[in-house]
Amino acid sequence: MKNLLRPLLVIFAVLSAVTGLAYPAVMTAVGQTLFRDQANGSLIERDGKVVGSKLIGQQFDAPQYFWGRLSATSPMPYNAQASGGSNLGPTNPALLDEVKGRIDALKAAGTDMSAPVPVDLVTSSGSGLDPEISPAAAAYQIGRVAKARGLAPNEVEALVDRYTSGRQLGMLGERRVNVLQLNLALDEMKRG
Repeated sequence: MKNLLRPLLVIFAVLSAVTGLAYPAVMTAVGQTLFRDQANGSLIERDGKVVGSKLIGQQFDAPQYFWGRLSATSPMPYNAQASGGSNLGPTNPALLDEVKGRIDALKAAGTDMSAPVPVDLVTSSGSGLDPEISPAAAAYQIGRVAKARGLAPNEVEALVDRYTSGRQLGMLGERRVNVLQLNLALDEMKRG
């Protein structure tokens, strides 16, 4: 038994050191050296204070801000610990109620409802944490945001264009607008 136990303990110690210490240390060093922003959560700072992450959406519901996708997380919106979609199918009455509620909120905030509402403004995503909306969803809100801030619509439109990201590698995904970054840029316009 002793002959078997010693090699097993040595293998256990070596594998624990390699997989539990050496490998994580090397990956942490590589991440902090080559991908510092991503490894630290892609945080956004303003005036030396962290205000959010590029990767996790935030709740905006004031008329002077662009609104993101609905969040399906609970007990509060954009709760990263409860990431997940609502799993409401197209025939579920709760989904219809959610969509109607968001449309009513858009109307109440002064959004021009003459054009069809982009789907990403009235439904939640698979993760419930989306930080981005489509350029169409941003364009849909330009009039409301410009009016609430006392800006010309073309000024807000130019800002949306500036914060619209293209497809990754020119072919992956869709064009998108990070809501937090856009709203922070709007606040900076007010300062300047």
